[in-house]
Amino acid sequence: MTWASIDLNADLGEGFGRWTLTDDEELLTVVTSANVACGFHAGDAVTMRRVCELAAARGVRIGAQVSYRDLAGFGRRSMDVPADELAAEVAYQIGALDVFARAAGSRVSYVKPHGALYNRVVRDEEQAAAVVDGVLLAGGGLPVLGLPGSRLHETAAKAGLPVVAEAFGDRAYTADGSLLPRGQEGAVVTDPAEVVERSVSMARFGVVTAHCGTSVAVRARSLCLHGDTPGAVGLARRVRAELEATGVRVEAFA
Repeated sequence: MTWASIDLNADLGEGFGRWTLTDDEELLTVVTSANVACGFHAGDAVTMRRVCELAAARGVRIGAQVSYRDLAGFGRRSMDVPADELAAEVAYQIGALDVFARAAGSRVSYVKPHGALYNRVVRDEEQAAAVVDGVLLAGGGLPVLGLPGSRLHETAAKAGLPVVAEAFGDRAYTADGSLLPRGQEGAVVTDPAEVVERSVSMARFGVVTAHCGTSVAVRARSLCLHGDTPGAVGLARRVRAELEATGVRVEAFA
């Protein structure tokens, strides 16, 4: 399956206080959607406001990147959070970001889980339902960005929320279309040429080579470009340039 267009998203605002991780200003000249950290795995009020202002000025869509409450572990540690508590915390994060998005003349346009929560809701029906409940509690019927075929997408669709399939040019896939866990060797693709080639393959043909060497169908409307990897800005520019050179229109899904 091919798309006439694809969205490019990146995780932004992943700093806290004086500590910064992502080059938000430069990445916002490349991507069409910004997954903004909402304070639970990274981000603070000043950072959220700044990123929202930059995104709004560039016409980039603002998404709430919701997470487990895990600043020390960058939201990548597995946590067991009661469903009602998780739903409330998801709604809280969306609401906090939306204040700054609206102050900048924009709004929160979608929701994407981060890190351990993203991986958990691929298969955990209860946690997926809690995230969906949080999105519904926040109001607005926001689209949910995530892995195609996940429990999150199944639950969101049943609740009447739009779902948007996502792919990763710099992450290794297993034969079943899930992401190879970060703790395993080869989970992150570091060769820039390979990242570009995989990104174009998924955008144009809907396929990618899995870690085991087989071809896997990856039908995605949005392509994630991680902002916390070395040379992230240059790589993002290369991916976008190659997509456009091969006839793929880069535009936001929301």
